[in-house]
Amino acid sequence: MTIEPLDFTPRGLLAAALATLRRPRDGAARVLNAQLPTAILWTMLAAVVAASVALGQGTLILATGGAALGNPYLANPLVMFLIQIGLLVVMVYAIHFIGRLMGGQGVFEDTLAVVVWLQFVMACLQVVQTIALFVLPPVADVIGIVGLVVFIWLLTHFIATVHGFKSLGLVFGMILVSAFGITFAMSLILTMMGVVAPGDFNV
Repeated sequence: MTIEPLDFTPRGLLAAALATLRRPRDGAARVLNAQLPTAILWTMLAAVVAASVALGQGTLILATGGAALGNPYLANPLVMFLIQIGLLVVMVYAIHFIGRLMGGQGVFEDTLAVVVWLQFVMACLQVVQTIALFVLPPVADVIGIVGLVVFIWLLTHFIATVHGFKSLGLVFGMILVSAFGITFAMSLILTMMGVVAPGDFNV
């Protein structure tokens, strides 16, 4: 099967994102076939997260009339950027090492590549949700729910593609178990360090 090369123009990337929603494995294969250097992949990840945070912060401020600025967490784009990029770095390493422990054959660069692409596709969906928020607010809520399903759907296919797993059901189960374990471990570590969620963390 011939893998169509990835077109890095804005139009080409949007077309590839739409195609990925229809055929996730093919989308992942196109990204892997590009064989981008690790340094570029990290830069692209940071760029996508920065764009996502900027869009999210701008939308939040407009939607709340600036009320969100009263929250020290939501009002600081840098904090949100560091949180998101930190979670994604954990995701990349978790997918790579846990996948390898489960018999996967993927390499680190491939894992990083599909996570970058996953974030790009989700950022495109975020743009659609933002537009809907100001045009048809109820639809924006539906898109948010659909976005979560799409995220899990794509992540499952991407992991299966990178590591060569055949069963999507087993991959999905591995995602759930790993997510629970990592969340529990991080919560325990943060608690031991004395980091707790503030009681006034409300929008």
